[in-house]
Amino acid sequence: MIKSMNTLVVIIILLCTVSLTYAQVPGGRGQNMNVGHFYGKILDAAGKPIDAASIQLIQNKMDTVTKTRKDVIVAGMLTDKKGEFSLEGLPVMAAYNLKITAIGYKEIVQKVNFNIDMNAAKNGDFSSMLKSVDKDLGNIKLEVDIQQLSNVTISATSSSALQMSIDRKIFNVEKNLTSVGGTAIDVMRNVPSVNVDIDGNVTLRNAPPQIFVDGRPSTLTLEQIPADAIATVELITNPSAKFDASGGGSGILNIVLKKNRKAGYNGSVRANIDSRARPSLGGDFNVKQQKVNFFANAQLGLRKSISTVNSIRTDFLDTGVVHLNQNNNPINRGYFGFGRLGLDYLIDNRNTLTIGGNYVQGEFNSNDQINISRDTSFYIPQTVSADRGFRTSNSTSNFTNYGAALSFKHNFAKADKELTADINYNNSKNENVNDFNTQYFLLNNDPKSPVIAEQSRGGGTTDFFTAQMDFVNPLSKTSKMEMGVRAALRNFTSFNDNYVRNGQTNLY
Repeated sequence: MIKSMNTLVVIIILLCTVSLTYAQVPGGRGQNMNVGHFYGKILDAAGKPIDAASIQLIQNKMDTVTKTRKDVIVAGMLTDKKGEFSLEGLPVMAAYNLKITAIGYKEIVQKVNFNIDMNAAKNGDFSSMLKSVDKDLGNIKLEVDIQQLSNVTISATSSSALQMSIDRKIFNVEKNLTSVGGTAIDVMRNVPSVNVDIDGNVTLRNAPPQIFVDGRPSTLTLEQIPADAIATVELITNPSAKFDASGGGSGILNIVLKKNRKAGYNGSVRANIDSRARPSLGGDFNVKQQKVNFFANAQLGLRKSISTVNSIRTDFLDTGVVHLNQNNNPINRGYFGFGRLGLDYLIDNRNTLTIGGNYVQGEFNSNDQINISRDTSFYIPQTVSADRGFRTSNSTSNFTNYGAALSFKHNFAKADKELTADINYNNSKNENVNDFNTQYFLLNNDPKSPVIAEQSRGGGTTDFFTAQMDFVNPLSKTSKMEMGVRAALRNFTSFNDNYVRNGQTNLY
């Protein structure tokens, strides 16, 4: 099946070498900037919702007939029983007046707009630019002919590649194109404060960090998360008990996956091929209609790596000097697949219920031939002991990971004040088999020892369940209050078996 998929992907790559993005948004062809969204809630002085309040969004336009400017109503509605309103499909480059009227209450007119950072668009950062088009106008209170409310201006600016928050650093992956087609490990090479060595080991403050996905612990590893599915990476170097009762050790890397909420149908398809002629293919798809937002991501990649290794070692002993020279060319081949889908149900403007799941599978095979040369020079004149060796290595490793999550989120009218509750389940399984054959020869090519055959088998299974509820209330720009409760259950099993065959002894 992999060979067939490989052939199909190669054909696709040869026919199409660019990424194709398609988006359908309200407003039809030629109006792709009509994606603005204003929403909020109308209350009376006592905090009770006002039903059937009139909401009008007014724009000042030029009349082509009279050649004068006049106010035109571009959107409008009546609030529902909860006092909520939602205006979608708005041009984002215009300025508006929001007019609110209700029987028995003072009329309110507020200036509202979308402050779009065009410099970000010029630099190709459309994702950050579009984050400014979804505006919560908060709770708007009407009073009974007491005073005119002052005008309110809504503005936003696009985020930079690295943002500083109260308790974390946020790295925007969508602004960095150097890791496209790779895994989360490739992303980490570009994240400040994170170190990645030549073997792909990731450390934060000189120790391995904990890996979270969308704010919750996961059995996924960094090599199992494709870079194209990541929106941001959050560095939490001093985690609170919200994340882990022990404080999180060296810190936490929170991987936030992409999820789009633009109205309509939108998606993208991507393809690339590496220097070893191994292709990868992936895509994202979103559908948002009224209260439902469906999202899906998929990625399939074939991998091949070839390395050249040369090791020289000299040991200085009391009896002499020992030299070791070893060279080899390991070749690694395999495939990697990632799938994720979910559904947001927007109960109202500030309450969202989300269900989602992911599945990851991969397999890698490695072959290696190692040439070994050893010699020992003792202090006794003209005494030299030398030999050479040959070692073959064949390894196979595979892994699967699947998980599911159910969450609820309530946003308060105050910015960043929220209540969340969720349950998560993750299952991870991996297995590897390594076969080694080693034999040493004298300098005249006579066998010095019989063939030594070794085999090691290892693997494990992890079941991880968490249930958590959190309340966050920002107190100022530099402080916030957090409260919550969390339960975690983990069941972990592993095995490691080693076998040796020397001469005529059976391996098993």
